Amino acid sequence: MVQSAPESKSERIARVLEAEIRSGTLNDGDSLSSEKALVERFSVSRTTIRKGLGILAAKNLIRTKVGIGSFVTFGGTVIDSGPGWSVALSDHNANVSARILRIARMPMDLETPDSALDGDILAVDRIRFREETGKVLTLERARVPWRDDLSPVLESGLEHGSLSKTLQARGLMPAKGEEWANVLPALSENDARLMGRSPGEPMLRLQRLTRSADDLVVEYVESLLDPTLFGLRMTF
Repeated sequence: MVQSAPESKSERIARVLEAEIRSGTLNDGDSLSSEKALVERFSVSRTTIRKGLGILAAKNLIRTKVGIGSFVTFGGTVIDSGPGWSVALSDHNANVSARILRIARMPMDLETPDSALDGDILAVDRIRFREETGKVLTLERARVPWRDDLSPVLESGLEHGSLSKTLQARGLMPAKGEEWANVLPALSENDARLMGRSPGEPMLRLQRLTRSADDLVVEYVESLLDPTLFGLRMTF
């Protein structure tokens, strides 16, 4: 009778953490404990911890980013906040789809953090949702300073369904930007209806303003995100 090899320390650590992830003790967007904390928890070396994390990464349960840490994944991969959460989620492949709610030319209706936009704008409102459940993950409102070559968008829509590709086709390339994060204490009745939620629910709000190399505003995006699925983590 052939006996299986005994479980190594790193395999045991991976098994325990995997059970916590799959059971929901750790959710999408939650960060794992630091390597130091895991060393203390399991009373093993840092090398053993890293081997255990490597097993989890091989199963696409986590992805470790150097200098930031290990995160439970959203749909199998980590959303990289480098290009901005709205852009990252739109490029994400975790069974997330988008639906356009409105494309229109109109006066600016949102307050930007530094009052960067006024006059007419191209407004693009959309939601992103899980395909398997229909649950809305984000409500996004993009605002672009109006210019005449945006007129075809009102009739034919976005190029390949992407606002960034639509802007790039017109030479509008962001070179720099800022992003603010805060908490929206309560959803309005209208936003709650669009997101399929109850009025008064708190949301994570991200505001992103990008500019061209010559400092002209390219795009302003305000996003409301489900705080149970998304979070921000900074290291310093």
